[in-house]
Amino acid sequence: MSLDVHVEFAPRGVALDLDVPAGEVLAVLGPNGAGKSTLLGLLAGLLRPTAGRVVLDGRVLAGDGVFVPPHRRGTALLAQDALLFPHLSVEANVAFGPRSTGTPRAQALARARELLADVGLADLARRRPRELSGGQAQRAALARALATGPRLLLLDEPLAALDVTAAPQVRQVLRRVLRAPGRSAVLVTHDPLDALALADRVVVVEDGRVAERGPVQDVLSRPRSAFGAQLAGLVLLPGTLTAGGLRTDDGTVVAGAVTGEAGERGVALFSPTAVSVHATDPGGSPRNRWSATVLDVTPRGEVVRLRAALGGHDVLADLTVAAAAELDLVPGTVVHLAVKATAVRVHATP
Repeated sequence: MSLDVHVEFAPRGVALDLDVPAGEVLAVLGPNGAGKSTLLGLLAGLLRPTAGRVVLDGRVLAGDGVFVPPHRRGTALLAQDALLFPHLSVEANVAFGPRSTGTPRAQALARARELLADVGLADLARRRPRELSGGQAQRAALARALATGPRLLLLDEPLAALDVTAAPQVRQVLRRVLRAPGRSAVLVTHDPLDALALADRVVVVEDGRVAERGPVQDVLSRPRSAFGAQLAGLVLLPGTLTAGGLRTDDGTVVAGAVTGEAGERGVALFSPTAVSVHATDPGGSPRNRWSATVLDVTPRGEVVRLRAALGGHDVLADLTVAAAAELDLVPGTVVHLAVKATAVRVHATP
């Protein structure tokens, strides 16, 4: 199974290109409104692209004057909510797909029981959906999605509606299911833990476009987009590489360890814990010293997270509660930030 997507959906300003090789799980990350759910709608056949093509295993599903309806695509969609038929038993819910395509009842029920065993629900096959917990219902919905043998599994925030106890259990089941030989999937999620646990590669979508892509570990450790940096808990400043670091478009100079050639576009990355905050210029050894304006201060457990405007970009810093109180940080205050060059990584972006 391989998927190639080059599509536009003008009503929502989406223009995306991506691919999923056979046996791979692709995680799609991005902020709300970025176009992730639109992408799944285009893949599932719930939306018709205004331009481009969706090709699954060499078969055009959309584009070139072709539009294959959802039930003939060989895809299955698992949403946030289980959406089980309340009047059917769990096993009848799972058997519904095969039965609707003409599979004999006995064969469909046997397949349903096999899948329910795979997701750990064999002993709940005869129950109704109202008798299931949230995690159990989502596992039943996963079994139902797999029952028709889809060539491509589409997962839309499948763990978002689950509590902190159920989510890890369902994540473990998903991991086992998605590792079956030849199984391919597109996983939309906000949670980097889902990407780390379930996906082979990541695509970050921002404003309807692919902002970055790559192996999960690379994207989360060396992000090239604002959302990727947010997921990784890092500060990201974009600009142009120099011999000793990076210069932002508004002229801020950042010193750091550089990977790339001077003149290339790139990003500087550092942790909020590497930023020290002062009322006046601290001088001394840090090569990165900037003045910035406080935007807000937010408690985060045992520390306080400062967000300050540095030119046209936000910089984050983590301080102790005592340090924040001493500095009297309120929105609009001008502070001085310092970051050692050894704490900054600078690398080129495509």
